[in-house]
Amino acid sequence: MLALSAMVMADNATRHHVHSARPKARTQPERPPRRRRTTMRELTATALHRLAHRLEPHGVSPEATTS
Repeated sequence: MLALSAMVMADNATRHHVHSARPKARTQPERPPRRRRTTMRELTATALHRLAHRLEPHGVSPEATTS
């Protein structure tokens, strides 16, 4: 008798679990993907400008480097 009631309880618990996620349940809509603030072209240009300024810094006079 105990095994029969355990089977019924297990069947009810399984049915409740399976039917808890219904196909017509409300869901939150997915957020649209975040837009990049800058394009890949702008990022590449910025990186190249930084590299150029490290290799050949601007604003340094030739007299200051020879002293």
